[in-house]
Amino acid sequence: MLANYGYSDGSGNYFITIDTDKCNACGACVEACPAQIFQVVDEDPNDPMNEEPLTIVVPEKKKKLKYECGLCKPSGDDRPALPCVAACEPCAISHSW
Repeated sequence: MLANYGYSDGSGNYFITIDTDKCNACGACVEACPAQIFQVVDEDPNDPMNEEPLTIVVPEKKKKLKYECGLCKPSGDDRPALPCVAACEPCAISHSW
């Protein structure tokens, strides 16, 4: 299942997507993120049938992703992978902007 966290406004779409089928709740993204966007939880709050641990976006930060993630979003054509995306070995995290 793809879990989308974020929002849309007049300036664009700001979402982090976590593929809950790929996420193994290792916590690497939690450690890599300087803005502390992620947290590991014991069960999926979006899918009550899934009782496996996984990573989610901290609820208080969902409406602030444009600003919270801004420090890691370099401008220009030669963009390195974001720290959270690079740290995620199962490739479960993606950003929409």
